[in-house]
Amino acid sequence: MAARNTRLMRCTPDDLFAVLSDGWLYPVWVVGAARMRDVDAEWPREGSRIHHSLGVWPVMIHDETEIVEWDPPRRLRLRPEAGLLGRGVIRIDVRPHGDGIAVTILEEPVSGAAALLPSVLWKPMLVARNHECLNRLAFLAEGRREEREARELDHRTETPDPAEGTPSPQAAEDVREAGV
Repeated sequence: MAARNTRLMRCTPDDLFAVLSDGWLYPVWVVGAARMRDVDAEWPREGSRIHHSLGVWPVMIHDETEIVEWDPPRRLRLRPEAGLLGRGVIRIDVRPHGDGIAVTILEEPVSGAAALLPSVLWKPMLVARNHECLNRLAFLAEGRREEREARELDHRTETPDPAEGTPSPQAAEDVREAGV
């Protein structure tokens, strides 16, 4: 069973997906992602990847995250992979709530070291980490809304709608296996 967190945000789904569509912002809102190495030119098309590193210098693990499903304004599904640490599946669901949105993140390891542990060990860590991820994501998306409303926003004014893509077979299998 996946780790699950929900947070209310004072912004629109477009504000949130504009942040999610910028792969270079990934280490700003993802706890543990220390730096970006590259973002595929096709990001956020399904099957495209961002390349980042986990950890604290000088101990860094190269990681990459693939988009399995890009469905604004409702859902984003990602599949991160970090060498021996393994692969996981992350789903971000967005729904209207009052004058803002409710954002739910579900995450589950599907291979590697974390998947070998019982969920009673990895689940509390992911819940704590994703609580902070949602806080950081809210700061970015709500700040974007404030800039937009003040008419100070002059870039990425709309959520990109990339050409259709296809996730890798392994990423699709990981999502099916996790059921997330």
